[in-house]
Amino acid sequence: MTQAKRITINDVAQAAGVSVATVSLVLSGKGRISSATGQRVNDAIEQLGFVRNRQASALRGGPSGVIGLIVRDLTTPFYAELTAGLSEALEAQGRMLFLLQGGRDEARMQRCFDTLLDQGVDGVVVAGGTGQVAAWQTQARARNIPLLFASRASHHDEVDTVRPDNQQAARLVTEHLIHRGHQRIAWLGGASSSLTRAERLGGYCATLLQYGLPFHSEWIVECPAGQKQAAEAITELLRVNPTITAVLCHNSTVAMGAWFGLMRAGRQSGDGGYESYFENSVTLAAFAEVPEARLDDVPLTWVTTPAREMGHCVAERMLQRIQLGEESTGSLILGPRLVARR
Repeated sequence: MTQAKRITINDVAQAAGVSVATVSLVLSGKGRISSATGQRVNDAIEQLGFVRNRQASALRGGPSGVIGLIVRDLTTPFYAELTAGLSEALEAQGRMLFLLQGGRDEARMQRCFDTLLDQGVDGVVVAGGTGQVAAWQTQARARNIPLLFASRASHHDEVDTVRPDNQQAARLVTEHLIHRGHQRIAWLGGASSSLTRAERLGGYCATLLQYGLPFHSEWIVECPAGQKQAAEAITELLRVNPTITAVLCHNSTVAMGAWFGLMRAGRQSGDGGYESYFENSVTLAAFAEVPEARLDDVPLTWVTTPAREMGHCVAERMLQRIQLGEESTGSLILGPRLVARR
C-alpha cells in the first residue's frame, strides 16, 4: 500500500499560483494580501487537505510554540508524572508538548531527537539518560535551541539538568528512623543496575556509618517492582534476620508489597518508633514520587520529591532558556520532603 504524499507549503503555493512567502503570510495573518489572493490560497489549502499547524511558523523562522520531549519509558511512574507536570505547565503558558518515547535503543533515541529538530520545536527535554549527550548538544546549538535533561539521577554533569537529590532523600529518611530509635535498618527493592538506587543506597549507608550503626550486605535486598515479589522478599529477609526493626523501601510499589507481607506474617508496620519492635512489628519507610495528597493512607514514613512538581520546574527552566536565549550547563537539584505518618 502506497503512503499518501504529505502536502507541503510548496504544494499550496504551486496550486494557488503564488509564492511560498505569500502562503506564509496568509497562514500567519500578517502582511498586505488582497482578498482575492487570500481566497485562492485558502481554496488551495482546502482542496489539497493541507494541515495548518505550528510547524508553519517554525518554517517561517519564528517560534513554533512547541517543546519536544523524549521519554525512554512512559510506563515508569516517575516519568509519567513528570510528563504530566511538564505538559500542564507548558499549556498554562500557551505552549504545546510534542511527546516521543525513545525506548532503550540508542538509534531509536537518535531518530526521536532528529524528528523533533525537523519539526522545528523551540526546545528539547530528554527525560532519562542517553549516551549521545555531546552529539545532541552540538545539534541543538546548530539549531540555536535549548536542550534540557530531566532525570531521576545524575547521569550527566556537563549538561543542563533538573533532578532530585537522591542521596539527601535517603539521608533524611534514614536519619528519621534513627531518631525514632531504630538501629537495625534494612533496605528492600530496586535493581543493582539502577543509578537512582545506587545514589539512594549511598545516602542510606553514609547515614548508618555517621551514627555508628551496623551495616550488613545481606540486609540490602534486590527486588522487582511488584507487590507479590516484595511481600515474599521481606518475609524471607525477616526470617533470616529477625532482629531487624525497620525497612527502607526503594519505591512505593515495593513498600505496599512489603506492607502486605508484614500484615500476612503478623508483623504489621508500626508507627515509626522503636517501641513497635516489642510488639513484634516492623517499621516501613519508602521513597515516593507523587504529591503528599496522593500517598496511600498506610502507616509508612515517606520521603518524596514529587515528579509532577519537577515537571513544572523543567517547564519553567526551559521557557527561561528560550526567552533569554542563553545556554546553561548547570544542575537544578530539587530537595526532598519527609512525610511521617502514624
